[in-house]
Amino acid sequence: MVIEKFKLSDKVALVTGCSTGLGQGMACGLAEAGADIAGVDYVESSETGKMIETLGRTFLEIKADLGSIKPVTTILSSIIDKFGKLDILINNAGIIRRRDAVEFTEEDWDSVMNINLKTLFFLSQAAAKQFIKQGTGGKIINVASMLSFQGGIRVPSYTASKSGVMGVTRLMANEWAKHNINVNAIAPGYMETNNTAPLRADPARSKEIVGRIPAGRWGTPDDLKGIAVFLASGASDYVNGYTIAVDGGWLAR
Repeated sequence: MVIEKFKLSDKVALVTGCSTGLGQGMACGLAEAGADIAGVDYVESSETGKMIETLGRTFLEIKADLGSIKPVTTILSSIIDKFGKLDILINNAGIIRRRDAVEFTEEDWDSVMNINLKTLFFLSQAAAKQFIKQGTGGKIINVASMLSFQGGIRVPSYTASKSGVMGVTRLMANEWAKHNINVNAIAPGYMETNNTAPLRADPARSKEIVGRIPAGRWGTPDDLKGIAVFLASGASDYVNGYTIAVDGGWLAR
């Protein structure tokens, strides 16, 4: 039965940026499908942990600042010590800085690029090495953006990083598919998250955004559960290097 391919029973997933928002939603979605979760964030993820444990799954909280690649080795070793393996990686952690391009600072450029792209790549590399060592294959899901496809305004480093995410997703898929490692990305649209709080707080801008979304609403973390489970499961075994938009139709306009 095809429904069996979507089950994640006995799988172990690492989800970064799991304390709130999209990361929390995807972590819970994978747990609902049967996976145990290792969650990484720079703040406590107790709420996410309780939600996952209520589902009958195990949650390992790992507190780490992904603004540099220093924690990568420790993160992987903590997961292997606890679960003995890793099957799925969701690179969700990311930040955004808003400022006109003519005034954008090097600090704002580097901070965004480091967490959104550099750490994403090296954490993926570490996960791929573990998958190859296990001989089991694995799934890597990167969180891209609509700005992987569009230029946007006032977010130069975010646009650059998310365009890079789509590119390295293809690169990793090309190199690692031979190891039965699937690398794909999700491009969320305008979602109800901490990053979009300033936009949603501006009535005129929020109305303008929703007016262009065919679905007529902001997305929610729950809207990413299904696509995350699909890309993490056996149902997507022949999907490689693709970035799937979950945007209520924004890019179709």
